[in-house]
Amino acid sequence: MAEEDDARIRILQSLRGKICEAKNLGPVSGPNRQRDLCTFCTISLDQEEVFRTKVFDKSVSPFYGEDFYFEIPRPFQCLSFYVYAKSVFQRDLPVGKVSIRKDDLCKYSGKEHWFSLHPVDPNSEVQGKVHLEMRLNEVITENGSLGQHLVVRIIECKELPLISGQNCDPYATVSLVGPARSDQKKTKVKKKTSNPQFEETFFFEVTRSSSYSKKSHFQVEDEDIEKLEIKVDLWNNENLAQDVFLGETRVPVKILRNDHIHKAWYLLQPKGNGSKSKSDDLGSLRLKLTYIEDTVLPSACYTPLCSLLLKSPDAKPISASAAHILGDICRERYEAVLPMVRLLLHHNRFVPFVSAVAALELDNTQEANTIFRGNSLATRCIDDMMKIVGKNYLAVTLKPVIDEICDSNKTCEIDPNKLKEGDNVEVNKENLQVYVQKVFSSITQSSSSCPPLMCDVFRSLRHLACKRFPGDPHVQYSAVSSFVFLRFFAVAVLSPHSFQLRSHHPDPEISRTLTLISKTIQTLGSWGSLSKKLSSFKETYMYDFFKSFQEDKCIEKVKKFLDEISSNVSKESSGLEDAVVLKEGEVQKRAQGRKRLGKRNFKKRWLRVTNRELSYHKHKGKEALCTISVKNIQAVEKLDESAFNRKNMFQVVHSEKPLYVQAGNCVEASEWLEVLGQVTRCNEGRLATFHPSNYTSGAWQCCKSQSNSAPGCKPCTTTMLANLQLDIDCDRETERIFSFLSSNDTKLQNMEDACASMAVYQGPQREQEEYSKFTIQEPKETFQTLKQLRNIMEELQRQHNIRNDTTAQYGSLDNPIVGKTS
Repeated sequence: MAEEDDARIRILQSLRGKICEAKNLGPVSGPNRQRDLCTFCTISLDQEEVFRTKVFDKSVSPFYGEDFYFEIPRPFQCLSFYVYAKSVFQRDLPVGKVSIRKDDLCKYSGKEHWFSLHPVDPNSEVQGKVHLEMRLNEVITENGSLGQHLVVRIIECKELPLISGQNCDPYATVSLVGPARSDQKKTKVKKKTSNPQFEETFFFEVTRSSSYSKKSHFQVEDEDIEKLEIKVDLWNNENLAQDVFLGETRVPVKILRNDHIHKAWYLLQPKGNGSKSKSDDLGSLRLKLTYIEDTVLPSACYTPLCSLLLKSPDAKPISASAAHILGDICRERYEAVLPMVRLLLHHNRFVPFVSAVAALELDNTQEANTIFRGNSLATRCIDDMMKIVGKNYLAVTLKPVIDEICDSNKTCEIDPNKLKEGDNVEVNKENLQVYVQKVFSSITQSSSSCPPLMCDVFRSLRHLACKRFPGDPHVQYSAVSSFVFLRFFAVAVLSPHSFQLRSHHPDPEISRTLTLISKTIQTLGSWGSLSKKLSSFKETYMYDFFKSFQEDKCIEKVKKFLDEISSNVSKESSGLEDAVVLKEGEVQKRAQGRKRLGKRNFKKRWLRVTNRELSYHKHKGKEALCTISVKNIQAVEKLDESAFNRKNMFQVVHSEKPLYVQAGNCVEASEWLEVLGQVTRCNEGRLATFHPSNYTSGAWQCCKSQSNSAPGCKPCTTTMLANLQLDIDCDRETERIFSFLSSNDTKLQNMEDACASMAVYQGPQREQEEYSKFTIQEPKETFQTLKQLRNIMEELQRQHNIRNDTTAQYGSLDNPIVGKTS
């Protein structure tokens, strides 16, 4: 049973951050010069590129402003950021790089740091592991003397890098190196694989005795042992070009002093430990990084904590609930609320919880015009809910008009101090007015697309606001508009890349246009008189621009929209969902029906999946070459690397021939599998088994079955049943909550002390600043919840400790030896 539990332990990794800016980028070789340096950044896991910014024009101190987030689907050793100079006529030239080992990422988590750029040295661009076995053998030579052979077996390698996006053709050289000798031998070349199986053995003569004498143990002289080492170099065979160095490791022969047989995994190292050249003149890069690694235990371990959190909406008062306590002790950490929101959403407990929290906040609100203005637990919960539940709503409502604004790139600057030479302020004002009208109309006509859960929350807020301020006829609208306009639509217009409406941060000029539109939308959507709205503008030009809108018509449209998304009638789904693009991007697709292996069988295509269909196109924006209804997809699974000698491949099994696709990197492949798996999870015709390889030469290469229609030989991946919009891993969210609670254990103890003090002395007698940060209405109930939390946390920590005791052995595949470097 313990082994089964361990098998269900998952190590889940994610990386969130921002490539902020570069400063004083140094000169690069080639035709590019410092004055016309156009640069971009990439992110690599080891040597696999997983993210790229757009190109920024002609600046040695470019502001990138690119946010990124991705799940990391595989083990890695190093995270690297590269700055490249864009070249039109030749390969892009590296300016420099920042490399951070995985173990060091925690040092920089959550804060911005400046990193110096270092040279990109080909001999330092390595990754992978090699499995070696070494032993000493006694041999009798032809003349009868006793000799000694060092036997080195190269077993296999794992995770070698891609070369030009494809699997490499690796081989290894094995050298016995000493002060006066260097014997080298070479393995065979393995074709198109990042995980070559060598299984080759090499013999090196170490010492030779003058005569044969039988001994129980073979002894090698100390001086020989101290000076000899085995050096293993991995290379990619380039045929006509110079072979590419993939990495090396060095193992001293003296390791066999204690063990006559040594067998272990080694991490490949840079040649000469990488470049040592100075990097002061290459510039620096400002980054913000948050790396999270969650060790997710079996589901049963999280049942007590999950159950206590899900009881929160029923707690009286709500401030005594576990969920409210989490929000209270993690006020400074905005991200702490997100896993709780996701957990409550998954179990349909969000609306009652946020209604109770909002009611508590309203009880402490004295004036109607300040309703939901602060950064409270209620507003944070609703913000996160709208980002999760409203993602597709935003795409349907805003993406078409945002794309038009970004692609047409019309000038909209109306600030006299920012006008460029030749700009016509009246033309700019007209452009801006057209864009604002389009965005405003898209929003106010979108009520039918508003998710039912958002409508339920807005209806509750409206009811609570009316109950708290019965004499104010406008508060029912301002309670809703403060969220849907100010915190949802206006923010998405301002930062479309943060809401997946655009792939990159907009150019400065477009960003300025979006800022002006967002300001106007905030004001049009806010509830109040024209004089109040106009007084919100500090800038005269915005005041003059806003007066051009007809207030009565705008108010009427806003009122109608707010009524529709917060009416007393529960909003039912029409059953006809709008087609929403869930993911799209460039991939390599294998041509259908081809029998031969080869590059010509793979072509670049634009893959696009919506909640209705999967299609591929010759280029983005072109007509579909093939369309597959989502309902007809029977399985979406990984494809073995051996099928086509390519990494990051997956297959879409449907009624016709399987669609074989290669993603650009491991992150992209994981995201495609996740999205397609979720959108097809409820299909009636889903298969129970699949073939992890292809059918060629009259047989399936995985199981050798000769029938093309033979059932699969491997079970299909089980996809968690969940709302497509709410793709939530409850165990992982509960583990995140446990992590936040554990890191705030001192605050939990302070809250317990505050409850005890208030219960004993019938009031907050101990005036400590720490106590004033907590919301404690009923100290006894709050204290009881805190004790339950502490007991659950202690047991969960014990479960973690049990499993942490079984760490991977040093020298194993999961914990390779970091070998000596030259």
